[in-house]
Amino acid sequence: MENLINTLKEQIIDVLNLEEITAEEIDAAAPIFGDNGLGLDSIDALELIVLLEKNYGIRFSDPSEAKQVFVSIATMAEYISKNRTK
Repeated sequence: MENLINTLKEQIIDVLNLEEITAEEIDAAAPIFGDNGLGLDSIDALELIVLLEKNYGIRFSDPSEAKQVFVSIATMAEYISKNRTK
């Protein structure tokens, strides 16, 4: 799980062009959206959905499901480990 979390951190930094932050600086349990944690917005959420679909074969049929997955990087990693198709 730790490897997946670190990979996710690197992928998020790359996809969202977060050049001012390193993977080590990201708290996997911190909120992804809002002023705390990474402070991402709805446009970033779309990029994360594409990332999960492209790299892990995960598709969301219900937007509320994605909202529960994108609480933190740890919740994303947990969901990926249970639902990945790639």
